[in-house]
Amino acid sequence: MNNQPKIERRKCPRVSNNVPLKIFSPDADLVTETKNISCSGAYCRINRYLEPMTKLKVVLLLPVRKNGKVTAKKVSCGGVVVRTENILNEEGFNTAIFFNDIKPRDTRIIAEFVDSVISDQTARTQV
Repeated sequence: MNNQPKIERRKCPRVSNNVPLKIFSPDADLVTETKNISCSGAYCRINRYLEPMTKLKVVLLLPVRKNGKVTAKKVSCGGVVVRTENILNEEGFNTAIFFNDIKPRDTRIIAEFVDSVISDQTARTQV
């Protein structure tokens, strides 16, 4: 049995957070929410199988805090399915999406969102 700590290979930090997500594939339009998200991609549960390497259009609605108010910031980008997994004893699929066509401005918006979630989680654990 290997007791070595698992080394994180991802470049971008990832947070578990439920962000509303619309997915437009060649076969269907889907509405769901992320299980986790980073600047490079998202992991979500959907009710339809999407073949790996399927090209998608993705729209995220990120909750952004500004002047004490929370508003939704829309991020649109292209994505590609990199992994689809059956969910045992349930209908649906866990699907990993890589953002392959995203504007630098939208990458920054996601990065700021991820950083704010990490900061909030850190602040809560220090209390």
